[in-house]
Amino acid sequence: MQVHPISPDRLADVLADRIAALSDPGGRWLRVAVDGAPAARPDVLADALVEPLRLRGRPALRVSAAGFLRPASIRLEYGHQDADAFHDLWLDDRALLREVLDPLEPGASGRVLPSLRDPVTDRSTRGAYAELPPGGVLLLDGALLLGRWLPLELAVHLALTPTALARRTPADQQWTLPAFARYEAETGPAEAADVTVRVDDPRHPALVERT
Repeated sequence: MQVHPISPDRLADVLADRIAALSDPGGRWLRVAVDGAPAARPDVLADALVEPLRLRGRPALRVSAAGFLRPASIRLEYGHQDADAFHDLWLDDRALLREVLDPLEPGASGRVLPSLRDPVTDRSTRGAYAELPPGGVLLLDGALLLGRWLPLELAVHLALTPTALARRTPADQQWTLPAFARYEAETGPAEAADVTVRVDDPRHPALVERT
């Protein structure tokens, strides 16, 4: 394994090149996940990919997994700070498949619901469907996304050491740390992803190259 320091801007360009290289003459949609704990800011990287992809002729649609959490009655059944429930129950996999990923299968509609439920109010966002043009790229960000059999053409994992994760996680979210430790032990996201980026210092990411 080799680790190569890279600037944030260069990282976005490298990933955009890799995504664009997955295109084919049929103009299929591509589903790309940027996976990482909130402290790794996967949303920031996913946002940063939109413009480089546009410049490469690949329109992109942003979706956050945070808009597809299960109702609070299910998420919080075991309390507000249950790490196992956070790991197992919070993400509504079926809704994410139904509304976001399955519509981008070959021959499907291309109509994606960008968000389903507001995680703060626990109410429907009543968002409108968006149609991703042929050859477009779905950029999905979120935590604990890998190991769920989600259909993806590319998965990027933003890796943090336990020390960096604990340091960068706010005090009111420290209860989630055991869930991420379990994710590392059971899923091995750095190995499950197609691309792994170390982000202990977000200003100085590093690409991990498997040898």
